[in-house]
Amino acid sequence: MREIFTGMPWWVKWIAVPVIAIVVFGGLIATVLGILISLLFKLLLFVAIVGGLVYVVRKFLSSSSSSRDGW
Repeated sequence: MREIFTGMPWWVKWIAVPVIAIVVFGGLIATVLGILISLLFKLLLFVAIVGGLVYVVRKFLSSSSSSRDGW
């Protein structure tokens, strides 16, 4: 790979090639990032819902057991 860029200006290696890669693979990169962000959001939503469910069930069980003790 180094032989290809030998004798080329620095801007070809550090600016032109990455810009061309983003133009060519930009759609693919955006799709992969979109999928990863979507999965992360769904995972966080799942954790929040399960945590809320556990909280509600524990609150309900603790309040029902304390009310039975009073009878």
